[in-house]
Amino acid sequence: MPELPEVETVRRGLAPALDGARLARVETRRPDLRFPFPDDFVQRLTGARVENLRRRAKYLLAPLDRGDTLVMHLGMTGRFDVDDGSGAVRPADYYYAAPADPKHVHVVFETESGARVAYSDPRRFGFMGLVPTDALDRHPWFAGMGPEPLGPDFDADRLAAAFAGRTQSPKTLLLDQKVVAGLGNIYVCEALHRAGISPRRPAGAVDRARIERLADAVRAVLEEAIAAGGSTLRDYAGADGVLGYFQHRFRVYGREGEACATAGCGGTVERLVQAGRSTFFCPVCQT
Repeated sequence: MPELPEVETVRRGLAPALDGARLARVETRRPDLRFPFPDDFVQRLTGARVENLRRRAKYLLAPLDRGDTLVMHLGMTGRFDVDDGSGAVRPADYYYAAPADPKHVHVVFETESGARVAYSDPRRFGFMGLVPTDALDRHPWFAGMGPEPLGPDFDADRLAAAFAGRTQSPKTLLLDQKVVAGLGNIYVCEALHRAGISPRRPAGAVDRARIERLADAVRAVLEEAIAAGGSTLRDYAGADGVLGYFQHRFRVYGREGEACATAGCGGTVERLVQAGRSTFFCPVCQT
């Protein structure tokens, strides 16, 4: 599933076509994705102006001038193709990417300026909804969600409070959307490695110095991934069709049996399963 850097990359790719744009035509080619489309979905969007395009955790948010916010989630295989009038930009040459297929295009947005944004999703695990903008924070998708890891409300104090007295793994807590919003398996593994924290250690036993390193590592790994265009793992693809290269910089994720990337460590990356998810780590420099 695309993680925060991938979703942010998509947001930046879509923004030139959608920020401030009025939707002249909206088409749905099936009644549902993961969930049914809201009642009068097409009618409520047609003619509306997108005020701006934002991201909250792994959701794309498009507040409209009619008082609703279009909420979009990519699921596992959702992607957007953008045609600004000079020809469609389509994903190609992605790591494990699914080939673009018109039969998987389920939603099309056309703007007054002539841009066409098509949403395709072979597995249909993504979804779209319309939520009153003034009630967005209270909606079940967002209620109780923690701070953005790149925002001012996420820091070592927040992590220390979340970890205090807890017996769960630090990874388990970092994946809890009530602790911090939008983190996923890949970048949590990477951040824990950079901070030198073992995924086997109880969160409550992580000292303050390492918590401070972890908060810095979370921000750093996300910022680097966004700058590189996301990981483009599996079926994910950026909205502008540009391949992201951050996967080539992974220090531990997917590198079981390989040498640890930490200079002078000498350890070998191992994998364990926690809550049904693969955790990659170095048993030598992560303690």
